[in-house]
Amino acid sequence: MATIYLGGKDLRSSLVVESNGACTNPTFAASSTTDLLVLNCGVKVVGDIPLTIKTTSGEVLYTTTITVPKPQVTLVTSKGTITLELDPTKAPISTNNFLSYVASGFYKDTLFHRVIAGFVVQGGGYTTGMVKRTATAGPIELESNKGLSNLRGTLAMARTNVPNSATSEFFVNLVDNLALDYKNAASPGYAVFGTVVQGMEVVDAIAAQATGVRFGFADVPLEDITITLAVQSR
Repeated sequence: MATIYLGGKDLRSSLVVESNGACTNPTFAASSTTDLLVLNCGVKVVGDIPLTIKTTSGEVLYTTTITVPKPQVTLVTSKGTITLELDPTKAPISTNNFLSYVASGFYKDTLFHRVIAGFVVQGGGYTTGMVKRTATAGPIELESNKGLSNLRGTLAMARTNVPNSATSEFFVNLVDNLALDYKNAASPGYAVFGTVVQGMEVVDAIAAQATGVRFGFADVPLEDITITLAVQSR
């Protein structure tokens, strides 16, 4: 969601907002006044969005361009803070899915439960004691054939052997894992949808933790590594 403030005199909530479809369901908040309209809308794209304000009769009152940056999510973990930047242009389904889980608070107190040095750190599905947290949404379509590669520091959706099976779990690549990229329909790979922009040293610190078999699962850190907070920070 975006909140846009429009200042002026004798403003009315009957004004029409046009954005070429980039700003969906534009509505003026109840807190709007005749001096300040508070516009809320759903943002479908990143980059420059043209915005035109018109009267109900079609008279143009104001035009501008607003710039929407790529969304970022901050993970506060027991080892430090990680900031992820998502790519809704190339991976919209994975991005919206991840942001939905973030917004719902789903990731709070989940673990980085699968850690393999020189490969990946994976989280988003289990709590202390390797208790599976039930996904709140259905599996999503695999977006692995979008031109994004599983390079070091990239964020990707974890899944089962079934291509369209990803739900809440994600992983960060510790090295260039090109073997996880899309090859063909028979070898579809894993969908990258973001990258670590701050805190890769924290990811590396997680990867350095001792692991073993715990609660019947392999590659589990011997010390719980917890996500205490996940929040969309941009």
